[in-house]
Amino acid sequence: MKCQELAQKIQELQPDASTQDVARLCLLLSNSSIRLDELRDSPKLKSAWQEVGLKLQAATDQHAAMTQELEDLASSDPEKFSKDQIWVLIRAIKVQSQVLQMYVGHPLADV
Repeated sequence: MKCQELAQKIQELQPDASTQDVARLCLLLSNSSIRLDELRDSPKLKSAWQEVGLKLQAATDQHAAMTQELEDLASSDPEKFSKDQIWVLIRAIKVQSQVLQMYVGHPLADV
């Protein structure tokens, strides 16, 4: 299955989707599916779409929470960081890696 065909199927399922949303879904679905040809089947496409949507929503929620923690951290003195503040930075890197992994389609090196 080519990207154009996948985009067309997504537009049939969600006719009001923006071009950016269709492109994003094509990328996420193609990266999450081992066999793109299986996505020709509407029930399998819907299932994959829901799975990707849930993963993206979870990653987005984590990212939003980490953004707030990082904003709080940015207002403090880096020379006085506690161990907990260092862990905030490490978790932020891991969350960002998860989001990036969804878009690049392959596992990144452990951080």
